[in-house]
Amino acid sequence: MIKSRALDETCGIAQAAAVLGDWWSLLVLREIARGHHRFEELAAELDISRKVLTERLGHLVGHEVVERRPYQTQPVRNEYHLTPAGHGLVPVLVGMQDWADRWLLGDGTLTAAGSDLDGTRTQGLTGSPVPPLVLPSTQGERDVLAAEGPTVLFAYPGTGGSLPRDWPSIPGAVGCTLENRLFRDALPRFAAAGASVHGVSTQRPDEQAAFAEAERIPFPLLSDVDLELSAALRLPTFRAAQQIRHKRVILVVDADRVVRHTAYPVVDIPAAVEEALAAVSVLGDRPRGTP
Repeated sequence: MIKSRALDETCGIAQAAAVLGDWWSLLVLREIARGHHRFEELAAELDISRKVLTERLGHLVGHEVVERRPYQTQPVRNEYHLTPAGHGLVPVLVGMQDWADRWLLGDGTLTAAGSDLDGTRTQGLTGSPVPPLVLPSTQGERDVLAAEGPTVLFAYPGTGGSLPRDWPSIPGAVGCTLENRLFRDALPRFAAAGASVHGVSTQRPDEQAAFAEAERIPFPLLSDVDLELSAALRLPTFRAAQQIRHKRVILVVDADRVVRHTAYPVVDIPAAVEEALAAVSVLGDRPRGTP
């Protein structure tokens, strides 16, 4: 026992487990990463007792993974945000989700294609807000959504020369270049409907920039390399060549940052682009602020 404890003192896994090993602590971090920052929001999302939530938040604050930020002074009320150390845990949360989706909730198959589990979670985004999130892109750092008007946000697995050799054999992985080209060619129609188009993948910004230049992609390609958007929306992912990648998803988000339409799985890419355009056209007839 003494030897084991001595080893644990220098074991990163053991030290991380001391912070993250509790069920509720992990779920609290999950919800903060999703954009729920206030105590009442966290309690409602987690269906957790106030006593347990207070204890877990205190534990995470004490370990400097979460910090308090006051938003009200009389009486004092705090929001809870991830610290830099907390943001460093976001890939851990996404990796846990990806592992469980494949090995516990799935049959162990490596696939970029859709699943019923992913579909339920993705469809559940309809009516949910997209939290403000700034990511690097091919057009400089920017919010994942346009400043005004609706945004078509399409997540895709990856493009370019950095793809693993077995990429064509992974179901659902192929087709990202086609998807980008189709959105590029349809961009005037999206613009006429008042919508912006943003693509997002977990590739590095330099990889995306090389692809955008080669393919003359006029809209921003966002880099979710740190998996912040993946965690915020719990996007479906798969791991290829030890890199977490998005499965193909299309979201139509209105000017109030609310998801109004989801397309998943995306099997027929041309049809999915037309479906997104139709969804944007419907939003054009909806007054801003309409539920």
